Amino acid sequence: MAFHPVRFPLDVALGARGGPERRTDVVTLASGREQRNGRWQHSRRRYNAGYGVKSRADMQAVLAFFEERRGRLHGFLWRDGLDFSSGGAVPDALDQVIGAGDGSRTAFQLSKRYGAAFDPYLRPITRPVSGSVKVAVAGVELGSGWAVDVTTGVVTFAAAPDDGAEVTAGFLFDVPVRFDTDRLDVELTSFDGAEAPAIPLVEILP
Repeated sequence: MAFHPVRFPLDVALGARGGPERRTDVVTLASGREQRNGRWQHSRRRYNAGYGVKSRADMQAVLAFFEERRGRLHGFLWRDGLDFSSGGAVPDALDQVIGAGDGSRTAFQLSKRYGAAFDPYLRPITRPVSGSVKVAVAGVELGSGWAVDVTTGVVTFAAAPDDGAEVTAGFLFDVPVRFDTDRLDVELTSFDGAEAPAIPLVEILP
């Protein structure tokens, strides 16, 4: 298996449905009270791209993409139309806190924070869009002296940020996914129409 750094057809992806999934064990005690345990540290996203297929051309593009990925074998990039940025449509270097300097640390993982101060979730971002990442240290955006690996989302500095200096970043990102089926069930609804009831995709966690 391999990972192909190519994006699923965007026109189809924008009409898809899906979102994050978690795995929670819920045990009901004899008293009627519950005990709950979250089994996953990170959420995992699932999508159904079938809702985005609107024409014969869409279906042909998906079919070619599916065959090239060999079904479930190879991963690829997916653009989540609802959640693809560190902040607004245009990333800002102050969007997300990704760490604090200690005078020796040079590598920082891109991440996105969900929620407020009560119990926020920090999602690792492993597939930032090339050329979209902006980085700041202590509130000052840096034009050089750092690099980002677009296959891991790790930002590396040439010189370690000072002790206590807040490191922030802004970025666009894709979701690494794979097909969750080895079969496409396609229906031709008209001369120029096609429908695929289900094209399931599942996120590949790091």
